[in-house]
Amino acid sequence: MRLIFLGPPGAGKGTQAKRLTDRYGIPQLSTGDMLRAAVKAESDIGKRAKAVMDAGGLVSDDIVNQIVSERIEAPDCAKGFILDGYPRTVPQAKALAENLLAKSIELDAVIELKVDEEALVRRIESRVAETVAAGGTVRSDDNPESFRKRLAEYREKTAPLSEYYAGQGQLVVLDGMADMDVVTKSIEDVLETSAA
Repeated sequence: MRLIFLGPPGAGKGTQAKRLTDRYGIPQLSTGDMLRAAVKAESDIGKRAKAVMDAGGLVSDDIVNQIVSERIEAPDCAKGFILDGYPRTVPQAKALAENLLAKSIELDAVIELKVDEEALVRRIESRVAETVAAGGTVRSDDNPESFRKRLAEYREKTAPLSEYYAGQGQLVVLDGMADMDVVTKSIEDVLETSAA
């Protein structure tokens, strides 16, 4: 089972990925985790990534693509994986396609969780209000303004992936606003269909 999850921040990708990971025993691969692991392992690509990050730069597509390529060859990915947060751009998606083709690996599905962005903003506002009411500390990036910026960045950079994967006939769009269990069931239905 090899999946890509698309959807804006707050769409529930992480929650759904965790459920699938627990159920099927396949890893959820996030770019941040993969980068940190490569740096910690002090692999050649990890050292290159660390040098860029230490200089305050953004890690290039070439480095990210290579880290992903190496990660999906790890033994725990033999039964599959869920890519969350990668690819972020169409060039990354094309590099991934070439990479998978070279390894004779096929994607089972690209699942996009469609959400009402204003409803997500309202969710953040109520979460912040609840945290403050409970005497908790609100994370600096956990506010409606930061969230709107992240949504705008997502639309600009990552949303074109929807068109790309739709053009490849691989995109399945699900209602991310539905109940969590309903979303999980919808994802499992998609996987059963693709496996049939």
